[in-house]
Amino acid sequence: MSAGTWESHHAITTLMYHYAECVDAADFDGIAGLFVHGRITNEGVDGAIEGSEAVRALYAGTNRVHADGTLRTRHLTTNVIVDIDEISGSATARSAFVVFQQTPELPLQPIVAGRYRDEFARAGNEWRFDRRHIFVDQIGDVREHLSFDLSGFMDKR
Repeated sequence: MSAGTWESHHAITTLMYHYAECVDAADFDGIAGLFVHGRITNEGVDGAIEGSEAVRALYAGTNRVHADGTLRTRHLTTNVIVDIDEISGSATARSAFVVFQQTPELPLQPIVAGRYRDEFARAGNEWRFDRRHIFVDQIGDVREHLSFDLSGFMDKR
């Protein structure tokens, strides 16, 4: 793999940042649109969430939308390293993430941190997510972010 063209690198990182923007805005249709041909997997969890409808249902069913219509979060994606194979139309990326949140009940603080391992495929001139694998490395106070209890998640890994 190589660095690829500037255009491919830009398209791939834009997809990654668009994902974070959609999550923060509680734009579950936008997130779903990123995975029309892709899937999401999580370290320590069997199976995959495949296709836009399943992805939309996952995010709508597990995230707490607040009175302002957002998750009151800021997902930051950092340390992005992209490897692109222009000939085969495939790429991988690895990155780190941290999620901050502030609500009327919760002061501004990091609530979760981890890593993404992404796979991309090119269809024509368009890059798209093929797979996003999520590693959750640290968990803080997520009671204002998720609609389920994540406290035992780290113990199961």
